[in-house]
Amino acid sequence: MNWTVIWPLLIFLALIFFIGIYASRHVQRAPSFVQEYFLGSRELGGFLLAMTMAATYGSASSFLSGPGAAYNYGLAWVLLSMSQVATGYFVLMILGKKFAIMAREYKAVTLVDFLFARYKSQTAVVLAAVSIVIFLFASMTAQWIGGARLIESITGLSYTLALIIFAVSVLVYVVIGGFRAVAITDMVQGLIMVGGTVTLFLAALKAGGGMENIMTTLYDENPNLLSPYGSDLSLTSVYVSSFWILVGIGVIGLPQVAIRAMSYKNAKAMHRALVIGTIVVGVIMLGMHLIGVMARAIVPGITVGDKVMPKLAMTVMPDWLAGIVLAAPMAAIMSTVDSLLLIVSSAIIKDLYLHFSKKPAEEERLKKMSLAVTAVIGVVVFIVALQPPNLIIWLNLFSFGGLEAVFIWPIVFGLYWRRANGRGAVASMVAGMVSYILFHSFYPTPFGLHTVVLPIIISFFMFVAVTLATSRSLLERA
Repeated sequence: MNWTVIWPLLIFLALIFFIGIYASRHVQRAPSFVQEYFLGSRELGGFLLAMTMAATYGSASSFLSGPGAAYNYGLAWVLLSMSQVATGYFVLMILGKKFAIMAREYKAVTLVDFLFARYKSQTAVVLAAVSIVIFLFASMTAQWIGGARLIESITGLSYTLALIIFAVSVLVYVVIGGFRAVAITDMVQGLIMVGGTVTLFLAALKAGGGMENIMTTLYDENPNLLSPYGSDLSLTSVYVSSFWILVGIGVIGLPQVAIRAMSYKNAKAMHRALVIGTIVVGVIMLGMHLIGVMARAIVPGITVGDKVMPKLAMTVMPDWLAGIVLAAPMAAIMSTVDSLLLIVSSAIIKDLYLHFSKKPAEEERLKKMSLAVTAVIGVVVFIVALQPPNLIIWLNLFSFGGLEAVFIWPIVFGLYWRRANGRGAVASMVAGMVSYILFHSFYPTPFGLHTVVLPIIISFFMFVAVTLATSRSLLERA
């Protein structure tokens, strides 16, 4: 074990634990456990909001699998990944003030709270909660695997032992600190992610002898690595363009991102977050994916894409600096995992148990249940992650697509279309979920598009058609 590399990561983990303990005091003192534990009492400022959105969105895919895919496909994957730059802008501009105002008016703590208050449909509640558990479970599994692979690459420990270390580290501070711990650690992790990206990019540039030399090396190996279509020419213009739906506009439908638009304290905070968040995501996405391409010229022959970043860092940097820089992907993974854990936990406790429970739950009992459910979810994800795939990005993208197909139109129409009703929302959610799973299983690239595009279109037309049909029938009865 290379302790020079490991020490910076241990210091980073100690800092994260300290933040969790600090935030747990707020949980203990808060007048409402649910509001504090799952939403940080809606007190996020602009900088904190921007960093928690960027850190939550920037995950193992951004720091491990994304660069690993860029390593395999070349500059085409960099082009594809840049559709993510406007993510925060889309979310806050489309949801923005209206979503926050309506969420406060409805006293909504979760996205499912908002949907029930808007549509008054018990079926929508169940569908939404089940969708969150299913699709975010896949995403959490991807993050768990990414964290374990990172620790495995750095320390030389077995994958299973590395997975245990990562799981325990995340569960401790999420279970005790709740949303406030997640938001504060996201800020720290976001800063580390930006600093790590810039540092590793400069180190890789120097190790490769400059960008021109790196690109020449890649061209000599395979000219298609520099083309917009990928090393095997499989990334068509239609497919790449469709990623604007998956990781651009469609992100509005991701509960883990949308919930951030509920949590800021005022309009000024939202406007600051728009600017800061776009810059931070831009630096991370361009930097990390370009580094993945550069790595192919510097450390050729890597077969497991998720190990590209750790191997590159440990090749081009002194051990102590590699340890500091590798805290960036660790931060990205942990900042996503903690948010997903809370979202799934809230779906079970807040959206299913509390929603359908006939007896009001005591505050103390609610605390114990929330902590227990969060811990149990973490253990189950750990068990599933014991058998990892080679490239976790596909698990993450599967999760993204499923959630977007289910939630995007119930959220958007719920905000901006007065006639939108519960029947239309339920029909849209069912159509989105079923069509996405069917396309993903049997026809993953219809007409050359990413799987998510047609389910989103289908769910749109189902929402509109059912809403208009049921609205007319209701008017006729009246």
